[in-house]
Amino acid sequence: MKYSFKSLVALFVLAASLNVYAAADLEVNTPGVNAIKTSMQARHAQLAPHYVSGAVGLTMDGMIALRDAGSVPLAARQTVNALIAAENQDRDALYAEIANANAHPEWKAEIRSTFAQRWIQRAQSGWWVMSNGSWTQK
Repeated sequence: MKYSFKSLVALFVLAASLNVYAAADLEVNTPGVNAIKTSMQARHAQLAPHYVSGAVGLTMDGMIALRDAGSVPLAARQTVNALIAAENQDRDALYAEIANANAHPEWKAEIRSTFAQRWIQRAQSGWWVMSNGSWTQK
């Protein structure tokens, strides 16, 4: 099998970047990370019933989404949408804060992807998760 110089260089750069990323500390403990985690933990009690009902699900991009608006009473939809928006804002900030704490802000997308997999793997039985572009119940 023959490889061009250009493809070998591309493979080398990819391998090097993967090795560097593998060294990322995803459990880094900074004041920013701790503040975001505290905010997310406080919100979780409000979101948990919506995960259980199937109204809210975990997406493949490390966020959450309103999966079934019909599962939320009309009077509560604005509140649920606000919870989802706040959660997604914190999740995005968490990924950025972890990347920055590792001195590699360019790793944010990879960290987001890793967390997306973790969130889905750790989802409780009965929760809805996005898998291969469609919703499935765990």
